[in-house]
Amino acid sequence: MLEARELDKPQVVEEGIITGGEALREAPEIEGLPTGVDGLDEMFFTTEIRQKRVVKRPLGGIPRYSVFNITGASDTGKTLLVEQFCIKQASLGTAVAFITVETPASFVGLSLNERAKVMGIDFNEIQDNIILIDAASHSRLRESIPNLLATLANVIKRYKTTVAIIDSVTGLFEHREMLARVVVRQIYNFLKKWHQTGLLVSQKRSGHEELTAEAAGGYAVGHIVDGTMVLAKELIMSSYSAKLFGKPPGEIVRFFRVDGCRMCGHDTRTFFLEITDTGLVKIDKPLSKK
Repeated sequence: MLEARELDKPQVVEEGIITGGEALREAPEIEGLPTGVDGLDEMFFTTEIRQKRVVKRPLGGIPRYSVFNITGASDTGKTLLVEQFCIKQASLGTAVAFITVETPASFVGLSLNERAKVMGIDFNEIQDNIILIDAASHSRLRESIPNLLATLANVIKRYKTTVAIIDSVTGLFEHREMLARVVVRQIYNFLKKWHQTGLLVSQKRSGHEELTAEAAGGYAVGHIVDGTMVLAKELIMSSYSAKLFGKPPGEIVRFFRVDGCRMCGHDTRTFFLEITDTGLVKIDKPLSKK
């Protein structure tokens, strides 16, 4: 009986204790990964002290090894954003793992090819840098996180990928949102362990306010990751909105905001977002000046 009670006693986990200096020495250097989205790379920065003054240093992209939640309602540009990031990184010689949960891989390939063309990049020259994991067509991947992560680990080792995109992570806990935090936590910890930069597309529930960071699964899903990019849209229905946004009634206006980033500084303003007639996302002017 005494032995059982001894086993139940709280134990000090010495390996879980680390000083700030040791943690900093083990941490990677913060550097930016270009996204291929006009106006987005300039929104991230680090700081340094020059002559006793804090000065911002532009990062030129999202921080390497960060994991971002890309959230918004349908038709706000989430998939276009991650596809542009995929094409841009592949064009720079980076191996990208693209996990497609909603659309079969062959159709994603078509979309990526189209995105490359309008970005002025020859898809034939970069296609081997993009490795698709088709969870949309294979329920053993979509419905089993252990299978999915084991497959992704295999891809990372075989193809030396350093970027992972999931479109969408919401599809991995469809009809069981109680597991959303568990699923996202498993994926986040996995991507950190394997030193991947990750973009996780997340669908909003229909009842969510457009410009909140909330996604299907609740606020806590966004809190697990390193940061959230919020995409939103609004249908102009009144003369007030038409005057405010400079568009006629019946038009759609779109917005973009970086809602937190643990790894570096970022612009906190809300920006107009445009989807061009060729299907590219670009960040436009801010709603308000600094």
